[in-house]
This record gives sequence, C-alpha cells and structure tokens, in this order.
Amino acid sequence: MASKLEAFAKKQGVKYFLVNFTDLFGVQRSKLVPATAIAGMEEEGAGFAGFASYLDMTPAHPDMFAVPDPASVIQLPWKPEVAWVAGDLVMEGRPVEQAPRVILKRMIETAKAAGYVMKTGVEAEYHLISADGLSISDDADIAGKPCYDQQALMRRYDVISEICDAMIGLGWGPYQNDHEDANGQFEMNWDYADALTTADRHAFFRFMTKSIAEKHGLRATFMPKPFTHLTGNGCHVHVSVWDKAGKKNLFADKKGELGLSALGYNFLGGLLRSATALCAITNPTVNSYKRINAPVTASGATWAPNTVTYGGNNRTHMVRIPDAGRFEFRLPDGATNPYLLPAAVLAAGLDGIATKADPGKRLDIDMYAEGHKVRGAKKLPLYLIDALRELAKDKVLRRQLGDEFTDAYLKLKTQEWDEYSRHLTDWERTNTLDC
Repeated sequence: MASKLEAFAKKQGVKYFLVNFTDLFGVQRSKLVPATAIAGMEEEGAGFAGFASYLDMTPAHPDMFAVPDPASVIQLPWKPEVAWVAGDLVMEGRPVEQAPRVILKRMIETAKAAGYVMKTGVEAEYHLISADGLSISDDADIAGKPCYDQQALMRRYDVISEICDAMIGLGWGPYQNDHEDANGQFEMNWDYADALTTADRHAFFRFMTKSIAEKHGLRATFMPKPFTHLTGNGCHVHVSVWDKAGKKNLFADKKGELGLSALGYNFLGGLLRSATALCAITNPTVNSYKRINAPVTASGATWAPNTVTYGGNNRTHMVRIPDAGRFEFRLPDGATNPYLLPAAVLAAGLDGIATKADPGKRLDIDMYAEGHKVRGAKKLPLYLIDALRELAKDKVLRRQLGDEFTDAYLKLKTQEWDEYSRHLTDWERTNTLDC
C-alpha cells in the first residue's frame, strides 16, 4: 500500500517534496525529496545536522530527522510539481524538545487534556520592496496616509491577486486584501482554524509571498520595522478557545462584558501577566523594538502597542476585543515564529485559566494620547535584551514550554543581542568620534 504522501504525489502529479522544519529563529529549512523516495522519508524522516540551523546544538550531535506530517502537505500553486510538507523533528527516536512545531503540538495536547482547543487567525503584514532591499518597490506610492489606497493596491494587483488566487485554490478562505498603513505595505486575511493548521499556513504564507514576489521581480519582507519613518509590520493574532470537539466557542458569552466569557477573561489575564516575557517570542529581533517603541510615523500613528493594557474595539491597546467570543493580540510582529507564537499564547492563557487570572479593568481610552494618565500601566520592554531577561524570570512560560526550549532560546537570542551590541554604527561615529 502506498504511503499517504506517495498517494498524494500520484494523484496531484507531484514530483518533489520540500520536507520542511522551522528553527528557533523562524528560518524555514528544507530538503528537496523526489516523490519516488518520499515513502521512506515519511517513515524515517529527512536527515539534517542540527548545528547547521538556529537550534542549540553542536557538530557533535547525532543526526536529526524531520518526519513529514502528511496532514500539513501543500502543493505549491506557483510550481505544482512541488509540494511543501511540515516535519516534526526527532533525534535518536525522541522528539526534539526545542523544535518550534514540536512545542506547539505538545501545548495543543496539554490544552486538549484540559478540554480545550485554541483557534487562531493571523494578520501577516509585509512590505513589497526593491530587490536590493533599500526602498519600497512602487515609486508612486507616496501618499501621507496610504492605508487602503486603491491606486497603490491595484498597481500591485498582479502580485496580490496571484497570492490570493493561490489561497482560494488551497481552500484557505481568503476574504480581503488591502494596502496597509505604510507605503509599500500590504495585508491579506484568510479564515481562522485550529492553531496548528493556522501555524502551518502562516509558515507557508511567508514562503509563498516571498516566492511569488520574487517571480515578479520584487522582494517581500515581514521585517518588523524596515523603514524608520513608516509603520512597521505587525502579525496580529485573533484568539478563541473552544471545547474539545471544536464545536462550541468557550470564549463566547452573551452575558459577559463585550460578549467574552469568564474563561476568556481568565485566559486574557494570563496573557497580560506574562506579556513582557512573551515579547521575547512575539517580538524576537533587535529590530522588533523599533516598531513597538517607535515615534509617530508618517501616517500619524504606529498602530503598535507600548503598554500591557486591553480595551474594547480600540486599536491603541495591546489587546482589543473587537466583538463577542474572541480577542485580538496586537503585540506580535512580522518576525514572530509561526509555531512559537501560538505555543506561547496558549502557554500563558492556559495558566491564566488554571489560576483564574484577573486581567484587571478594561481601559476605554486612546492609549497613544492619554496613556500617560494611567497609573501603574506596565510598559513593554524597550529592547530585545530586556524581553529576554523577562523571559528568563517567567516561571509560567518556562514550565509550560519546557527547560530545553527556554534555555536554548535564551542562549541563542542572547548571542544575537551580543553580536548586535558589538556592531559599530554610523550614529556612534557621528556623535562620539570627536570625544
């Protein structure tokens, strides 16, 4: 009997598979496997050297294998003879506990054991820029308030429509595409799903968007703050928790404030409690902190939070409750890891449910204009190193996500910060050369 991926290849005319995994820094790694060999890979996995990616390993570690998950397979709409399939990392027969997809699957099982299924939807913003990365790709996209700009959107119709057509063909249910608040910036939305499905689609969307942009002679970037004067790239995530069967939304309560249940507010309480530590995962780069602590941009607003607060349908807070039965977590940016993001949100939220965490009072004010009036509102970290120190202190995330992941992530990200700190900038030379 043919394996699941063999059968898929035969039915769909696939010649090759990209057997994929995502490392701790969100980099996607793959091996190109001919369909004639995929059955063996489905059983044993494709071999990798862990040290060659952003995982806390050395050249002395044994082989690591990415075992493809047939449920995740996606045929490349722009190159249909190839299919992408997410893999789960194993080493010497055991799951690699620091691997992002492994962590998310473990958190999903933890939630199921408690009777919960988390569903998510993401808003993955990106810029279409020149091939050299120095400027936006559309010289005519110069409006002061470019959000929803019809002309600028339609000048990139070929790219946007090809990506959207691909999502329609894949059955993702895309429902709107728009020019975002920065010149050269776009957002594309598709239907929410269970957290693992959304994470796989999020990872593939990044790959697909970059690939289709390249096909059109452009470059797509999800970098949090690619241009100092323009709004940065967020990755807002919409969150709801359902019963074990995935049929009943446990966040929905007609009698609850803004239609959110007590369980939903407890989950939110956990998220707020660990927010500063979550930053290390939701905002994982040096550049990330030039988005969430940015001065006002050319459009007049950054659209990014800088305090640990929540409100109703109000985009100036870290969390907003736009309608009944869900909330939008507005902290994550475009560099966030598609698998670590939902894993960390679920870790904090489950602890909030278990401890009946109180999120405190909702603030129905403009935090950009009136935030200085709020006493005791916790500030988000100013720099990556501050977020890493918060993660190092957070017992909840360490317990939920595991020691191996936490230690590995802190080690590699601290090394990244140290490398950045050793970099001599033009600003330093300009301002201190005459000392």
